[in-house]
Amino acid sequence: MGPRSEIPSGGGPLVYVTDLDQPVLSDDDHHHLARVRRVRDGDPVVLGDGVGGWRAARFAGHHPECDGERLTADRPEPPIAVAFALAKGAKPELAVQKLVELGVDVIRPFVAARSIVRWDEGKAAAALARWERVAIEAAMQSRRAWLPEVARMATFAEVSRLPGACLADRDGSAARTPTGPSLDRPLVLTGPEGGWDDAERAAGLPVVGLGPGVLRAETAAITAGALLAALRSGLVHPTVPPPGT
Repeated sequence: MGPRSEIPSGGGPLVYVTDLDQPVLSDDDHHHLARVRRVRDGDPVVLGDGVGGWRAARFAGHHPECDGERLTADRPEPPIAVAFALAKGAKPELAVQKLVELGVDVIRPFVAARSIVRWDEGKAAAALARWERVAIEAAMQSRRAWLPEVARMATFAEVSRLPGACLADRDGSAARTPTGPSLDRPLVLTGPEGGWDDAERAAGLPVVGLGPGVLRAETAAITAGALLAALRSGLVHPTVPPPGT
């Protein structure tokens, strides 16, 4: 068996710290372990630094006692990313949580032409801070050795120019039936509730499909992440376009 890219299950709940040699828990993490998870002094916990390092420890208030040597988990390759168009309500938060649990490395929210929600800089900054906390909590739950990146709010033009970008579109184009996502194009853009407009479809990005049905905005983002993660782990294999397409 080769090196792992995640922290094995068991050994107690995972919590991230800045320094694995002199670990200190934040007030929020201490409260979560002590009051929500009911962890008591002396109980096992796992400390991670969010950049691949982790070690076993024992809960001891804000200062866990290290109980094992520092280990390092490989970074998953290639990095996979999903860019989702901003949607209303709690949909973006749900998408961030599930994408992190699935193993997506970079999450890029953006504003599409038909996005219903439009935020000023203050609201966008507050949302980003909230999503970053959601991402950390989801990474703890899924025992990720490497913390993901939740990028700042961007425009469609910005994300469409990034290397490896492709457009998830049920309709595809008249000339070609879209294939599924591929690790050759590991950044999938998913649209808003109203779908892509003509200019976005004409941006020249490769088109991929996520299935035959009409998906909600947050479902499309989660599906894209699940397919990319399954491809990277070898659980599924790339699709091959039918002859003549």
